Amino acid sequence: MKYSVLLLLLISNLAFAGVDLVKVDKSENKMYLLDGKKVIKEYHVAFGANPKGHKQQEGDQKTPEGLYTLDYKKEDSSFYRAMHISYPNAADKANAKKRGVSPGGFIMVHGQPNEWGWLAPFTQQFNWTDGCIALTNSEMDEFMSLVKVGTKIRIEW
Repeated sequence: MKYSVLLLLLISNLAFAGVDLVKVDKSENKMYLLDGKKVIKEYHVAFGANPKGHKQQEGDQKTPEGLYTLDYKKEDSSFYRAMHISYPNAADKANAKKRGVSPGGFIMVHGQPNEWGWLAPFTQQFNWTDGCIALTNSEMDEFMSLVKVGTKIRIEW
């Protein structure tokens, strides 16, 4: 009985938490959901195979760095649920244009590849995406319930 009461308190605290920033630390493979300065939830995440540094162009397997917005949810993805990150912004597009390359895009926070969620204990141990931020499927469910469209995401090394 004690554990069920504690679980209910934990769930109710999460339910009433107002996530106003998602902070990603690429150097530690961590993502934090913040309400003001209070960490509501912490996740171990996976990135692109070449995570250090800011995404410069399509195919570089980097996750962008900077302040972006989580601007829409996608339920019909190749991965288990997804929320889109507003990369590329105007500066990203301008920098790519100067270099004569495509900035890439369609960067998401998402779960595991469809039909392969059971591999998460293995896949989450290394950086395997093309530049997205990956969670386990159960973490993705929680993320989607706690984070609203329009929430800012700060990604840094």
